[in-house]
Amino acid sequence: MATTSDSTGATSSRHQATDRGAAFFDLDRTLLRGASGRVYGEALRRVGLGPRRTGIEDLVFGIFDTIGETLPAMFITRQGVRATKGWSQAKVQEAAEWAAPHLADILQPWAHQLFDEHREAGRPLVMATTTPYDLVAPLAEALGLDAVVATRYETDGEDRYTGRVAGHYVWGRGKLQAVAEWAEDHNIDLDASYAYSDSFYDQHLLGAVAHGVAVNADPRLALLAIARGWPQIHLDSPPGVPKFLGIEPQQLLFQLVRSEFFPYVRFDMDGIDLLPKEGPAIIVANHRSYFDPLAVGVMVARAGRPVRFLGKKEVFDAPLVGDITRALGGIRVERGSGSDEPLAAATDALAAGEVVALMPQGTIPRGQAFFDPELKGRWGAARLAQESRAPVIPVGVWGTEHVWPRSSKLPHVWNVLSPPTVRLRVGGPVDLKYRSLKKDTERIMDSLVDLLPAEAREHRTPTEEELARTYPSGRVETDSDHEADRRPGSD
Repeated sequence: MATTSDSTGATSSRHQATDRGAAFFDLDRTLLRGASGRVYGEALRRVGLGPRRTGIEDLVFGIFDTIGETLPAMFITRQGVRATKGWSQAKVQEAAEWAAPHLADILQPWAHQLFDEHREAGRPLVMATTTPYDLVAPLAEALGLDAVVATRYETDGEDRYTGRVAGHYVWGRGKLQAVAEWAEDHNIDLDASYAYSDSFYDQHLLGAVAHGVAVNADPRLALLAIARGWPQIHLDSPPGVPKFLGIEPQQLLFQLVRSEFFPYVRFDMDGIDLLPKEGPAIIVANHRSYFDPLAVGVMVARAGRPVRFLGKKEVFDAPLVGDITRALGGIRVERGSGSDEPLAAATDALAAGEVVALMPQGTIPRGQAFFDPELKGRWGAARLAQESRAPVIPVGVWGTEHVWPRSSKLPHVWNVLSPPTVRLRVGGPVDLKYRSLKKDTERIMDSLVDLLPAEAREHRTPTEEELARTYPSGRVETDSDHEADRRPGSD
């Protein structure tokens, strides 16, 4: 069996070809958010190599981050090889060690999930980049990749660069040639392989493998991907979430999901500053109305962060609405199925630093349960928190049932003259113990009750009309055991 080289360039052996594929990844604007050059430039300056930082450097990298590789920029980069003549290889490797953790911090948030998929399928993970091998090898090791195909700079007998390239300049057709040679040496079949890149100039590699994938594609690659039928993905947003000019639909909706676009409701919000500005978070809210996700969405939009809602399968299965929900990064939940898929998808989102939102009650309570001061929840939020250790941020929702009661098929958009008030209160992270899902769920539900107005904590007897509004049919139904039969641990 062939041995696969690691990022240190271990020796390989040749054997007969098999149908084993690999996954090849470009670096800048593909695995990383933008150019690695800024970090490498700083690293080289720290060891006494490379020119001073200038405004022109910032301009060049800014253009690259926006539109990707250009011929003039790559021409300058290639000529820059000569500037390394006389540099100490050991100094460059020292700079690379410093840069690796800083670059790992700007890895695209969904890259690790893609790595895991290929590892599970038995495919080696290979970085294929123009960036010099001596610079990228420590980064590949830090990311857990199996090998590196990169431009190698020639050295003299004293381990100093000669200002020439040894072998292929790994760019354009040169990248394909270097990858093909590596694949042959390592018993890899390109016809069973994957390749990921943002650059139009990697079209040769993308076309040579069985599965070419455009990642954060530059404008020309985006058009070519459409013509060639290559998938287009973004590793800074969940699978299935499209982007337009680098902006996902939910970010566009931030401009629409504002209180002034809802003249039939007044919003009373407090505590938005308690929503984490970055990193993973689990938002939990009590459930009173079909309007609840919209109300929470308006609030989160003010914080400027996309949120991934867990929603009932009926929403995802609905024509058009389901497509929109998926495009917004929603996570489909089939209640009562016992499936762990929603939990796994939500855990992946949290691992990528996303915000996940759910309503632990699962559904809007019916009948007398709607007026019960004690909120009963399922264990999903506690399980997510236990798995991810992401903070759980409670949001108390009140008054949404006057905007869109369960008995109505549509929100009461005609209430523009006397719109009801929807009250939203954000609390601090729930103090969870991670020992008992039942106890932690109770802590979550208690935190929600604490955020509701005093009237929510009072026992009262609702009128027949109030009870009727809690049923989809608009009339009181004889399902008194509906809430009692729910299974909080598994449903």
